[in-house]
Amino acid sequence: MQRLRDAPTWARARPQLGLGVLGVLGVRPDALERALETITGPTILTVECGNISTGGFDNFTAVADLAQAHRAGGNPTWVHVDGAVMLLAAASPSMAAHVRGLDRLDSWSTDGHKLLNVAYDCGIAICRHSAAHRAAMSVQASYLEQGTSARDPMDWVPEFSRRARGVCVYATLRSLGRHGLADLVDRTARMSRPFADQLTASGRVVIVNDVVSNQVLVRWLAPNGDNAGLADTIMSAVRAEGVAFFSGTTYRGERLMRISVSDWATDEDDVDRATKHCCGTPPAQPPSRHLAECDHRAPSDDG
Repeated sequence: MQRLRDAPTWARARPQLGLGVLGVLGVRPDALERALETITGPTILTVECGNISTGGFDNFTAVADLAQAHRAGGNPTWVHVDGAVMLLAAASPSMAAHVRGLDRLDSWSTDGHKLLNVAYDCGIAICRHSAAHRAAMSVQASYLEQGTSARDPMDWVPEFSRRARGVCVYATLRSLGRHGLADLVDRTARMSRPFADQLTASGRVVIVNDVVSNQVLVRWLAPNGDNAGLADTIMSAVRAEGVAFFSGTTYRGERLMRISVSDWATDEDDVDRATKHCCGTPPAQPPSRHLAECDHRAPSDDG
């Protein structure tokens, strides 16, 4: 298995698949071609559509071309897309350059609780190879009524039974419509840019990532050199005030503040209010009921 960047979900998935940690390599996108030249046999590649820390996108067209060449060499190859943060960018014409080639890959996954803001336990998997998908999940038993023309969810997921998680996703998508979904993607990306600009203008931070979607990575510059300590202090203070929920992350070994604009209601006033609090200038007005926010989870170490 080759992964272009690490993610905690893959650390959990590998043991469940029986793969363990042997044969797993993390490579930079520009080194993938050379890495594949050293591999023979079945190969799984994982790429990202919106990195959890940077919001960045892998080059799907380049990866699809390399996977095709690897298959042609007699090596069965599957490319999976971790789209937890920005798979829905495919719905926005303005993001087309970032997702070009996505349709050539084998499977996608995303979280309903991020941009769609539905219940936390709603994950979505999309696979272009339905026969392989069903064969991997389906199970036969004498006491089960099977073989009908109806689609049985048990044939497509690990569990024998689960509640209808898809209903909330369906309702949300129906409510938004195609244009509303595209606007949701564009809005969260658009609100990320003033976060980066205003914090940079303060002279107290460095924005570590290229802000291409809804993620902003912030390095706070502490006079005493303890940048990580300052970041944690600022995040705690902003959370305590109820202004926003910014979480920390460790990216390339460095403790940073992570801003993830994932609330459909976040607007310019929220950005202004949050950045003023971060920079030590409390706003004159109380915070509004909708908060510029990060993920509602504990800080992560992925990158």
